Amino acid sequence: MQRPLEGILVVDLTRYLPGAFATTELLRLGARVVRVEQPGGDPMRETAPGWHDALNAGKESVVCDLPGEAPFLRALLGRADVVLETFRPGVLARLGVRPQDLPERAVVCSITGFGAGGRHEQRAGHDLNYQGWAGVLHDTAPGWPPVPVADLAAGSLGAVNEILAALLARERSGGAGARLTVSMTHGTHRLASFRLAGDPRQRLLTGGLACYRTYATADGRHLTVGALEPKFFARLCELIGRPELADRQYAEEQEPLAGELAGVFSSEALAHWLRVFDDEDVCVGPVATLAEAAADLGTPVPGRAPELGAQTESWRRTLGC
Repeated sequence: MQRPLEGILVVDLTRYLPGAFATTELLRLGARVVRVEQPGGDPMRETAPGWHDALNAGKESVVCDLPGEAPFLRALLGRADVVLETFRPGVLARLGVRPQDLPERAVVCSITGFGAGGRHEQRAGHDLNYQGWAGVLHDTAPGWPPVPVADLAAGSLGAVNEILAALLARERSGGAGARLTVSMTHGTHRLASFRLAGDPRQRLLTGGLACYRTYATADGRHLTVGALEPKFFARLCELIGRPELADRQYAEEQEPLAGELAGVFSSEALAHWLRVFDDEDVCVGPVATLAEAAADLGTPVPGRAPELGAQTESWRRTLGC
């Protein structure tokens, strides 16, 4: 793994998922990350300790009580290459850190719910709200997604993209950093906006085609079928002993075909079907558990986050505060 951000200091002023995930990515790329926490710490320490450990291992923790200790924070920010915050617009200034207090060479990124300047600027929200505003839940409501796409894809990774681009621009110019604002709602909408021109088939991504669905197996597990191309679906039908179904792949009425496939897949356990399809080009796989996926993909065991304020005194000594 390359560590292109070696020597870059990131000061993380965020709470909850979006900022923590973003700075975990920057840490993975080699940056040094200092988390500035309020007295009592990031609420995730108490509400989701497993998540907190997974997202903050390898970082440093400094406690700063704002606005009273704003001079300490300003001194720390003076060393930063990257500053990340998730306050609503205007809150950081009320806590004692104004835009002019941030070093010109720093890349300062604000992850917000709705961006700055629009009618929703001060609206409170969480991932589910942002996805709803962005239009991406329309096909699945009243169901909800198991991954916080607005927080992590639009917010965290969107911020990382912008930060990396700004650091590259700073490196090329040898000059100033940047002031960035990322909107989780706008970013989530952008992930789906390619669909505004129309879908090739109604509900294509959410069950509109029998060849692109999940199916229950005999043991209560599920199989993913994504055999969109005719060659893949034809081979799938051969392997399940129903070659005649291939001609109905794009029939107007999809439910009869889906019912035929459901009947076949429900006759055997998941492991049986994985053996059948293992060496075949058919676009079929399991609905794995998180633990199964981690074992299969080689995900390392998460480390432990630093104790709250573990590096506070060392930074005070370094900064003379």
